[in-house]
Amino acid sequence: MLAILMTPLWGVARDVGGVRMPERLEFGETSLVLNGAGVRSKYFVEVYVAALYLKQKMRDPARIVDADEAMAVRLQIVSSLITPERMEEALIDAFKNATGGDLESIQPQVDRFIDVFRNDIGPGDVYDVFYLPGTGVQVYKNGELRDTAAGMAFKRACFGAWLGEKPAQKSLKRAMLGG
Repeated sequence: MLAILMTPLWGVARDVGGVRMPERLEFGETSLVLNGAGVRSKYFVEVYVAALYLKQKMRDPARIVDADEAMAVRLQIVSSLITPERMEEALIDAFKNATGGDLESIQPQVDRFIDVFRNDIGPGDVYDVFYLPGTGVQVYKNGELRDTAAGMAFKRACFGAWLGEKPAQKSLKRAMLGG
């Protein structure tokens, strides 16, 4: 299992919505830099902080979504109002938006991805969604590998949920792109 460095390197972190996001993440031998981070809110409630990590900073969302290179999104849950059911609904909507409603070819991967969020979820939980070329999208909860979903189509849909034409939240997309 790949170990995730859960603490910032050299003590450097950025405060985003009261959450300290490290400037770098290490996944095995892969080092990623913080591209941008922001807060996901729903009905005026902050639900999680999301940060995008890339091999090098980039602002072009289409290039990021289509890139076959290591990258990650870190989610830290900040609200007790988020439940497995609400997270599942939000993820289904996000995947539908990212694929134009065509989930058929990636439905097994979507189902497995959503399963990771079906257990207890609450404030302080950290989810790392890490894409590694040749391996797929790996999902970690609090540093523990929970599942891996292969395929570039799934990777595009997964990262497109935050960075695509119809993102989960436009202001969050801008923040993750460093804007």
